[in-house]
Amino acid sequence: MNELYLRRRLRLHVQPGTACVTPQRMAGMMQELEALGFVLADDLVSRLSTWSPEDAARLLRDATREMRKLVGAHRQHVPLHAGFPAQVMALSDAQLYLNAVSHYVSLRRIPSEGDERPPLLNNRSPRVVELGSLEDFEAICTRLAGAAASLSEQDRADLSWFMRQYQADVFRLLPAKFPFKENLALVAAQLMLHAGEDERTQRLLDEHCRTATDVLRLAAGLSGGDVSLAAPTRFTRFTRRQRRVLLGLLEGSPALTEDLRRRSEAFKRLGERLHPGEHAGRFPKTAEAFSVIRDALPFDTFNGRVERALASGDVMAAALALEARPGEYARRLDALLRKCDEPAVLVARFAALASRVSTAVLLQVLAHFKARDGQARLRVFFPKGDVAKVFAQRDAREPVDAHTARQVVHGCEQALLARFAALPSLGRCHVDPALAHHVVPLAQRAASKALRTLARGSRIPMPEGGFVRLFLWWMNGRSRVDIDLSVVLYGDDHRYIDTIAFYNLRGWGAHHSGDIVDAPQGAAEFIDLNVQMLRARGVRFVLMCVNSYSGQAYCDLPECFAGWMSRTDLNSGEPFEAKTVVDRVDLASDTRISLPLALDLQRREVLWADIGLQDHPRFANSVESNLAGVSLMLRALHEMVKPDLHTLMSLHARARGTLVDDPTDADTRFGTASGCTVTPWDQDLIRSEYLL
Repeated sequence: MNELYLRRRLRLHVQPGTACVTPQRMAGMMQELEALGFVLADDLVSRLSTWSPEDAARLLRDATREMRKLVGAHRQHVPLHAGFPAQVMALSDAQLYLNAVSHYVSLRRIPSEGDERPPLLNNRSPRVVELGSLEDFEAICTRLAGAAASLSEQDRADLSWFMRQYQADVFRLLPAKFPFKENLALVAAQLMLHAGEDERTQRLLDEHCRTATDVLRLAAGLSGGDVSLAAPTRFTRFTRRQRRVLLGLLEGSPALTEDLRRRSEAFKRLGERLHPGEHAGRFPKTAEAFSVIRDALPFDTFNGRVERALASGDVMAAALALEARPGEYARRLDALLRKCDEPAVLVARFAALASRVSTAVLLQVLAHFKARDGQARLRVFFPKGDVAKVFAQRDAREPVDAHTARQVVHGCEQALLARFAALPSLGRCHVDPALAHHVVPLAQRAASKALRTLARGSRIPMPEGGFVRLFLWWMNGRSRVDIDLSVVLYGDDHRYIDTIAFYNLRGWGAHHSGDIVDAPQGAAEFIDLNVQMLRARGVRFVLMCVNSYSGQAYCDLPECFAGWMSRTDLNSGEPFEAKTVVDRVDLASDTRISLPLALDLQRREVLWADIGLQDHPRFANSVESNLAGVSLMLRALHEMVKPDLHTLMSLHARARGTLVDDPTDADTRFGTASGCTVTPWDQDLIRSEYLL
């Protein structure tokens, strides 16, 4: 329990004891935590002091083990060049070349030598571990299940842990509503697998699994497949009871045949496991719908009617049909406005329908039309799936009239304000302007497990230290594995400048620790960045790249992670200092190239990318000459239009309280600092309580 609690909330649940730990012994046990950049809150120390020394030591030993994993200190980080970074900076090019030759011939690391280094000077504040409670811990389950956005792989694993651990007792932790159908499918599947034949499971299914697509997601969840339906699922052999449940849910679904035709191949595979024809007497509508997709029988669909109206130029007829599905109306509004001679009519109808559109879609429409100002932009796409990819193209669409765009934005705001006003009061609210740099976590499906999880495209300030040290650690799998850490340098116009990698160890103010090509016991690589020197030489963006040079996917490795440290002195302390780690991310996707982050040196910000690629990208392509390659991805992340947390939280503050300028006067603080009511890293809370 505490492993999950510490990782997600930086809290520990500690029951009161009846013994005593002296301050001397407590201080001794806490010293190792400080070296990792963590300290215990006063109330947690007080609670632990009521335990026996042996029990307190055991709990802190387990917590320390998890803290080491969080910052990457559970592995030994030994650079190729033992004196890194001073040695790499001082060695001649010839000596670096000879070292590399020796290294590649012997496939071994140069042994570490040298005197003990003094401790690193570090100005960063530690991470505070708070005292938690059972109620707060169990709220993690409620918030994950009730999230109004997709969950990451780690989120899904944690939610499944609650379902397996609590079994039938988990019903008291489930929310009344499931705003996001993927999360409903995961919960329902786990209930069917772990809660036995509890009648509450069937009631939940009957109440919430309303469409055939919901049932398809449920079947994917029971089969251990992708509940987002972005990837095909190999369906399991369902039990007799599971088949009856799934067929019964399909029989009660509206627009059944249309839903089946929308994902005909997936439903055909599901039909092979359900055998609906054998149960035609009990589930006749389901059997008939499956026969339509199996035998390719003609059927008139909703989307077909809309597309025919648009093809004939009858925009109003298409809009009238779309009113039956307000979410579709909202998503197609831009296209309708560009084709319509009477945009005011469409905007008025949208305003009337907006109360039936989900919060996530309204936020996306609001952000989209705020940016429809006629400026040349890129259109950025993140395809749905378990791997984060980004595509972009020049926006060639005709502009939308500025007045019309403002009306759409106003309609979205009014609908959201009315919705949020029905929620409990927040009192006096302060909203930190820095939240404008944080993207609303609407799609975390492909997010990597990280020390601090951010929505892709978010920006966080770089610490005041003048140096950044990137790090990578990995271990061989079934064969030799060569993972390469590199950085790609770009100018102010996203123009490619240079790459610092195993074949180019230094330049522009960046220094590589040396290439390691075999890691039977684990291996580490580092790159040091002198921020001031890089900027003085014309570098604006530094893109971090991790490449599986030997071709294995990250998911096939026992362990692989990367991150970055903020340093004030590169040659003091150890090459890896846990307390200087700002962020660490696990690389475990089915990809071979990872672009975790980019540094914007002009704005002194970290741009969170978390992009996975299958093939080696083209670093040197310019955006002007070719819309491809990493420079385009970088520009896409830099310019993309997404809903931000400042907009979301300001709407909540306006609807549920009053805005104040001074945070000390506020009852509710939305910001990035510790002690705020909601921060960008409280993603469970944001998705479950602020995206409803």
